[in-house]
Amino acid sequence: MTMLEHHIYEYRKGIRDLVLWTIPRDEVKTVTQRLYRNDIAYLVQSVNDEKSNVYFGEPGCIDIVRSFGNKPLNQYTLEEDFMLGIMLGYSRSQQYERYRERKLAGIGAAL
Repeated sequence: MTMLEHHIYEYRKGIRDLVLWTIPRDEVKTVTQRLYRNDIAYLVQSVNDEKSNVYFGEPGCIDIVRSFGNKPLNQYTLEEDFMLGIMLGYSRSQQYERYRERKLAGIGAAL
């Protein structure tokens, strides 16, 4: 659980507004119980039979991710991908460049 503690620490210190952590499905209950006890908003989405994505952090960020629907990350629109990257605390300039490159290549167009 060291990684979970690290993610919670970064969230509590304001280093990031949202955390995305991919974990084995058998760890979801333990992780979500810990988040619930710490009064941290979260959302769990299945990746496959073995893994789940756990998003946690600011309730507004969780609401935004929830609005994207339960689809694989590689099916996000350009705008959804951009917003997720910003909420996760990725470099803004790198997100701008990623968006621009993907837009020019026609990747991630609205589905």
